[in-house]
Amino acid sequence: MARLSAIGKAARLTALAGFFGTLLMASHALAAQGVDFNAIRFGNRDARLVVEAGATMPRVRQLKPAAGEALEGDAENPLVASATIDGKTSRLHWQLDREASRIEEKSLALVYRDAGSRLALTWEWQARSEHGPLEHTIRIENRGQREIWIALQDSFTLRWKTDARALQQLWVDKGAGKAPPVGTHLVDVGEGYRWRGESSAFAHPRKGEPREIIPYFLVRPKGEASAGWYLGVEFSGRIAMTLARRGGMLEGSAGLNPEPGPFRTRLAPGGAFVAPTVLLGATRGSIDDAGNVLKRWIREAINDPRTRRDPSYPWTTNNSWGSAMAISDAQARRMIDDAAGLGFEMFHLDAGWFRAVGDWRPDPQKFPQGLASLADHAHGRGLKFGLWVDWAQAGTSKEQGALDVADPAIRDWLTTDPPPGFKPEEFKGLTIDVGVPAAKAWVAEEVDRLVREYKLDMLEHDGYVVAQGCDRADHEHATCDPKRVKKYTDEGFIWMDGPNSSDVSYHAARAYYDIHDGLRRDHPGLLLEVCNDGGRMVDFGSAAHADYFSIVDSYDPVSNRQAFYDASHVLPPAMLETYVKEWPAPRIENFRYMLRSGMMGWFSLMLDTTTWNKEQHGVARAELDFYKTTLRPLIREADLYHVGPRADGKGWDGIEYFDASRGRGVLYAFRGNAPGTEKYTFPLRGLDARRNYRLSFRDRSSADITRSGGEWMQDGVSVNLPRPDSSELVLIEAM
Repeated sequence: MARLSAIGKAARLTALAGFFGTLLMASHALAAQGVDFNAIRFGNRDARLVVEAGATMPRVRQLKPAAGEALEGDAENPLVASATIDGKTSRLHWQLDREASRIEEKSLALVYRDAGSRLALTWEWQARSEHGPLEHTIRIENRGQREIWIALQDSFTLRWKTDARALQQLWVDKGAGKAPPVGTHLVDVGEGYRWRGESSAFAHPRKGEPREIIPYFLVRPKGEASAGWYLGVEFSGRIAMTLARRGGMLEGSAGLNPEPGPFRTRLAPGGAFVAPTVLLGATRGSIDDAGNVLKRWIREAINDPRTRRDPSYPWTTNNSWGSAMAISDAQARRMIDDAAGLGFEMFHLDAGWFRAVGDWRPDPQKFPQGLASLADHAHGRGLKFGLWVDWAQAGTSKEQGALDVADPAIRDWLTTDPPPGFKPEEFKGLTIDVGVPAAKAWVAEEVDRLVREYKLDMLEHDGYVVAQGCDRADHEHATCDPKRVKKYTDEGFIWMDGPNSSDVSYHAARAYYDIHDGLRRDHPGLLLEVCNDGGRMVDFGSAAHADYFSIVDSYDPVSNRQAFYDASHVLPPAMLETYVKEWPAPRIENFRYMLRSGMMGWFSLMLDTTTWNKEQHGVARAELDFYKTTLRPLIREADLYHVGPRADGKGWDGIEYFDASRGRGVLYAFRGNAPGTEKYTFPLRGLDARRNYRLSFRDRSSADITRSGGEWMQDGVSVNLPRPDSSELVLIEAM
């Protein structure tokens, strides 16, 4: 990158001015005066920042949306204040290095140095696209020859001036083991308001405590056309976000969770600490308008481009977990044959195939021909082959290649010593800390072996792969007084909470990303699923290093629609997988309702379809074909609107997709089981008020209707369903 002192070249200035327009000074002014470090202007078409490069720390002075009033900043962005070297703690004295700092068309980097410690801190922003959020990262490097310990560096702090207008905050809970009771929160932000949200790689909710969140929130004035802003964190470790309103100011922060603290992390000579990247964006319009811009940015900026180019993504999947741990080779082959006839695209072998926890080779009693043979069978029937594994769990198997807790080398990788008489559960053991280089190397080699030997098209991880606590004293992370570590068992796992928990999860999450990046590099086209006991690791960091999520670990139609309603506010719907499992369906309308409740995003069926009758086979085949030909292109590319309330199983709920560029869309309409609710009217969104649109009803619950977009958006479309627990798909087509 060019240094600031070299930015005066005419060609360079022309490029900068062309990209930013009014965001940067005219080229002649730059050439004559250089960069104004008190007002560096940077951004894209949706959001623009004014940054002050102070002598000892930077400041964000202003966030200006494309339309509407700017947010004026009144806060320093403090840099970590102290470091410990050779047991002695001293203050850091940061000084801006103008010559090393950089401003490019799509990025800026301010470099600060501390002479005494030889630490170098880079405060970076980048705009990956012309629309969507800006990303911010802080990197601290140890340029000296001594080990250094530093305290917590927040990823981002904010302090915006605000007037007396009414504000609202939106945030979304993770699905986890079951869909949360609220899920999508929209609350007033009045004087004295204080909020804190947390996210980790294993969101195990505790009684009486708030659910963990997808690490994101949106703030906006009340009103559909309001200008707002949002903040998110691209990391799968322990994250905390805060927001408060007092005295005409909005204050907040985002970054690694400082509690329980104090946080500290080690920088080896030549090593670096990278604070979790945050995304900051501005928006105008409805909550769904904000979400659609963010989801489009995720697809274009951080999703794997190879996955995006796959026209069959998201794949229709038959998953073996309907039979749980009892799955066998014979049953899997029957399921594959039936799934191929129905039109599925992947068979996903879930838990139950392996010899033992930590011993990731097929059980010879259940799979005597091995998994490569089963993969060949699936491929021969035109199906892709996917596999479940919980590669971070160790057990008691003595077989070669197994993670045995009694093996001294592997014991050193564990987050804690096994308790007396330890025995693993069916698919849960003791967690290894993949932040340990040797453990990370073992996992990388093992998952590579799984993909190669078993001819995988998709690899799912489950369980607890990013440790959030560890009581070891010889791992990469910080250690703490054993008396301050809380150790307990919850949901079959042993947990440790202590002052070092965030540093443990920091190193483990970085290692997890490296493992996934290696798989993508070495196996182009391999898809990666994030499960983590269903919906507990749904975040932007995972979105950048995997291809789709399990968003909830309960499988009934209402839970599936609730979890989808929530997560689809901020994440691309094609990434959102819900599992359809056996559910009472006495009528064929109930059967369609069951299937469609999982067909709004990535569709996975957890059923042995050989148990279906002829009518159910016919309906499922037709629904799968319709999903692939009509619904999937919309799920991949269209905007999404929450046009009905969140599902409760009693009343109505609905989701609309609409692709304005193609003039096509669909309304998913679901009726619950409350009596006297045969009819509901959904207001449509995203249409061109001046164009005419024909609406057709897939199940023929009504005749085709043509009206203007303005009428559909104002008056809505009425859907009539006489039977409880039924559904309709309403197709929208511009005339």
